[in-house]
Amino acid sequence: MLIKDWMTKEPVVAKAGTSIMKAAKLMKENKIRRLPVVDDDGRLVGMLSDRDIKEASPSKATTLDMHELYYLLSEIKVADIMTKKPLAITPDEPVERAAVVMMRNRIGGLPVVDDDGKVVGIITDSDVFKVLISITGVLTGGVQLAFNLPNAEGGLKPVLDDLKGQGCRIMSILTSYPPAEQGNRHVYIRIQDVEDAPLHKLVDMLKGKYDLLYWVRDNA
Repeated sequence: MLIKDWMTKEPVVAKAGTSIMKAAKLMKENKIRRLPVVDDDGRLVGMLSDRDIKEASPSKATTLDMHELYYLLSEIKVADIMTKKPLAITPDEPVERAAVVMMRNRIGGLPVVDDDGKVVGIITDSDVFKVLISITGVLTGGVQLAFNLPNAEGGLKPVLDDLKGQGCRIMSILTSYPPAEQGNRHVYIRIQDVEDAPLHKLVDMLKGKYDLLYWVRDNA
C-alpha cells in the first residue's frame, strides 16, 4: 500500500511569515494538529504542530492585558517556532515506511513531497490506523484465528488447506514475528463468519493439529 493512496492530498499549509494566531485558527477551523510550512513555490521549509503553538503562547498566568496579548501573538511568526528541515516522505513509498519513521521519531504525521520538494500531501497516524483496519478486514466481521507456526517454507500451507477443506472463506492473512519465539511466527487468519456448531468443530480440529493461540469473532 502506497502513501499516495492514503495520504490527505492538497493539505492545508502555512507560510513562514504567517502569524501563529492565524496558524492556530487554520488548525482549529480544519480540525488538524499540524501544518506543513511552504515557501512561495510550495516547497517544504518546515513543520508546525499545535504543540509548537502552545509552547510559544504566553501562560494563562500572564499579566499581559488582552491587547498586549494579541499584539504579542501577531508578532510571533511561524518561522520563529516551526521545525526547520523536517522529516518528509514521498508518495510512492509504502505506508509501512511512514509508520516506522513516525514511530522511531515519536511524531504523529509526515509531510509528503514530490521530487521537487513540493508538498503534495500529509500522512498521519490516523491514516496508518485506517490502513490497519483495511488490511485486517475487521469492519467486515468474521472470525480471527491466531496460530503459532514454525517459520519455515510451506509452514502455512497445511493450515490453509485444512481451512479450505472445511469450506472456510479466507478474508485476510497477517504475520508477525515478535512476540513469537525464535524460529516461529504468529499468523492471524480472518475467515468469513461461521455458525456456532461448525465453528466449534473447526476450532477443535485446529487445536488438535496446530498451536492455535486463540480465536475471536469480530462484530465491528
